Amino acid sequence: MSHPTASLANQMKMRDRDMVPRVLVIAMFGMMAASLALVTFAQLTDQPQRGVYQTSDITSETTITLTGTRNDGVRILDATGAEIAFSQEKRAGFIDVIWVGVKRNRMLEHVEGNPPLRLVRYANGHTAIIDPATDWSIPLIGYGADNTAAFARLLD
Repeated sequence: MSHPTASLANQMKMRDRDMVPRVLVIAMFGMMAASLALVTFAQLTDQPQRGVYQTSDITSETTITLTGTRNDGVRILDATGAEIAFSQEKRAGFIDVIWVGVKRNRMLEHVEGNPPLRLVRYANGHTAIIDPATDWSIPLIGYGADNTAAFARLLD
């Protein structure tokens, strides 16, 4: 008489074999090899970089300070210390996301205090936040109209 666990072990072997079809694994490695080949070709033939963010001249700028917490909300203060935006009103939650990024970079760079940021608009219409304390900047593109507007309207 066969042992009941032997049958279960055979079932598990078959199940594991069928979990990821062989053709899918081959396709995955094929895509990795094709990507590596394309990058190698581009590097060896000195192809120009494509899809790289292009900056242009700054057309408007304001100094801002972000203060608060993700739980209580983040306030944007102007150069005089007056509140000009709050993350918990009018679809402005993206302000919290930017604040987390700024705080993280400042922690990694060991920046003390809360120095002001630069909010800029370029001639090409893009908006960016620049942190002079860490030389970090984030172009506000590709985050959706509402998220970009949370900062862009502060320059109008």
